[in-house]
Amino acid sequence: MVSEYHLTARLEHAFDALIEATQALLGLYDPEQHPTWQFNSSASPRQWLELALTDYWYQDGQDGRTTRPYIGMVAADQPLLDAVQQVNQHKTTLSELIKQLRQHSPATMKEIKATLPFRHPALHAHLKGAGLTRLHLKQCWRHVPMAPAPLSRVRFAWYASGRSITRISVEEAERQLTTFDTQAPHIALQLKRLAALPSSEMLAQIQPQAPLMRANLFFAEPLDDGRQRQALNVALPLFVPAQYAEGRLLLPHRNQPPEQPSTERQRLKRSDAQIDDEAWLPSIRVHRYVTSG
Repeated sequence: MVSEYHLTARLEHAFDALIEATQALLGLYDPEQHPTWQFNSSASPRQWLELALTDYWYQDGQDGRTTRPYIGMVAADQPLLDAVQQVNQHKTTLSELIKQLRQHSPATMKEIKATLPFRHPALHAHLKGAGLTRLHLKQCWRHVPMAPAPLSRVRFAWYASGRSITRISVEEAERQLTTFDTQAPHIALQLKRLAALPSSEMLAQIQPQAPLMRANLFFAEPLDDGRQRQALNVALPLFVPAQYAEGRLLLPHRNQPPEQPSTERQRLKRSDAQIDDEAWLPSIRVHRYVTSG
């Protein structure tokens, strides 16, 4: 079995490698050579891209399940695309190690979030000066989107699905709760509440869905498999392979999406199997069903 110490050391190394690869990417980026479009931002292209790629931190009051979006496009030559690939590979490694450490020693994760920034004095100084204290792991490992081929145009559109609901058993809810520190009072209380339920009862696990920006990519030429378009969710800048005109890189044609998603769409509640508004197990977002009749 891999030791907690070994996993922590590997995670620290993966974080270091991600920081170094990100800095290498930013070192290659030149807004004069790589045309950039920023959605809803007044920062300079360099400031905006650096913030987008190094924003790994919680802000006061931020829900840990949500991430801050940085929507835009960058026209990239091959060296810049290779650098993005390197960053994404390190993000994948980091994500896999975080998953292993959570399974092996969930209580260690709180310490990891607080101590990793100390390995990089400049980042730690930034954290302290900005009033930020902890890593937001989901913002660390989310991938930087890349178009697989040159594009003729991109259509951006908000996508809002409200919430997703998954039916889970009491046994599955217990398994999820025990991945947390079971000695913590709030987890122990929820395990006690769960034990009071019949083992046959089905529960509703609710995942709120924050609005997403979706990019519909239209390829300049069909891909080898015949596809002419592709849809991507984009929370970070989209890097697109370069197209040239008179020796200069060009961004593909794009639309201008509204600044905020529409709030008109509301899903009606089912009358036969409604869900209790109050979470029964808040740590895993589990509610009980309230069946009428």
